[in-house]
Amino acid sequence: MQFGIFYEHQLPRPWAEDSEHRLLKEALDQVELADRLGIDYAWEVEHHFLEEYSHSSAPEVFLAACSQRTRQIRLGHGIVLMPTSFNHPARVAERIATLDLISDGRVEWGTGSSSSRSELEGFNIDPEQKHLMWDESVREAAKMMVMEPYAGFQGQSFSMPPRNVVPKPLQKPHPPLWLACSNRETIKIAARFGMGALTFAFIDPDSASHWVEEYYETFERECNPIGRTVNPNLAIVAGFMLHEDSAEAERRGARNFQFFGYALSHFYITGSHIPGEFDIWQDFQRNMPEKYEPSAGIGNPAQVTRNLEALEKAGVDQVVFVQQAGNNRHDHICESLELFAEQVMPAFKDRHGGRQKRKLEKLEPAIERAMQRVPDLPPVAGLPPLDAYPVLAAKAGQAEQPERPTEGDNIVTAISGRG
Repeated sequence: MQFGIFYEHQLPRPWAEDSEHRLLKEALDQVELADRLGIDYAWEVEHHFLEEYSHSSAPEVFLAACSQRTRQIRLGHGIVLMPTSFNHPARVAERIATLDLISDGRVEWGTGSSSSRSELEGFNIDPEQKHLMWDESVREAAKMMVMEPYAGFQGQSFSMPPRNVVPKPLQKPHPPLWLACSNRETIKIAARFGMGALTFAFIDPDSASHWVEEYYETFERECNPIGRTVNPNLAIVAGFMLHEDSAEAERRGARNFQFFGYALSHFYITGSHIPGEFDIWQDFQRNMPEKYEPSAGIGNPAQVTRNLEALEKAGVDQVVFVQQAGNNRHDHICESLELFAEQVMPAFKDRHGGRQKRKLEKLEPAIERAMQRVPDLPPVAGLPPLDAYPVLAAKAGQAEQPERPTEGDNIVTAISGRG
């Protein structure tokens, strides 16, 4: 089993002037430490307008910074919001490819569509159309990373003429695809499309076992890839805080992880939010339950090891730790990462290679069948030239044919016609 760390960039009120600056700098330090310790993945969300819960609206910038401070850790978009009003598919393809190049091929391409009113209506997205927008955008962005040139598209959610979308990613045909999942139905959708399932539901090992079984059964039976390759993996999220004293680990991390769930529920299920005014942290302090549900990554090393062994036995491929939750302190997070890497992670690392080999051997026939279902790329031939605007105007008889600038000419002068 592999391990990742996960960033929402949570920032409960009250805020100081330097709060966001400190939060991001500390997160970069944590990712750099995780890379040195051998953690496998760093995941970063994309959210908009979800104050306190997530100040992570530009994950491509944060992950690019991570790429220059790390060498091995995989850099995961967890996830890119794919409806076109959030991100045009060509911009997604360009950004994913650029990040893949500067990180030496370490990108994971997670996708999703959001279900929060703040985000969807903030970008004028009809919730009834978001799944269609997601589907068209993922399919076409994957093609853009492969085709030279891209053939263009006339869809229901966006249209685009033929263009050569550059750069192309280092990983071929494109980085591994994931889908944000919150229930068993979305798990099966991920499997049908040949995507990794990045699950944001906090489930116990028994439930995880059922989800894993359904995911891989669906993958083997029905996989029809949405991209140009497949990524059979299932990851789940869990809270995170380790200490030799389990009571101290809970004191440090449990309530803050509880805030993670409370703030999530506020924006997605239960809340009535006034932007810029409502104080979620204060509301949490007033209403938080006396008891909290245990989480796999909170406790002493022996407890966390037992919890993770149960998830490993259930067939989970990756556990992603939400360590920057609520007001978790930077020094406590770093101490936890170091303790985890020293006392918990090594045994799982030792077993991962053999486990992964057996899984892929079992899935090999299903993967072969799935790849046979990947449709051929549309042919692109005989494209007309794309005239620059002055050339187009000249052809229309509206202006003289522009002269080509000669060597030594100032190109700006040549374009503007000024001497």
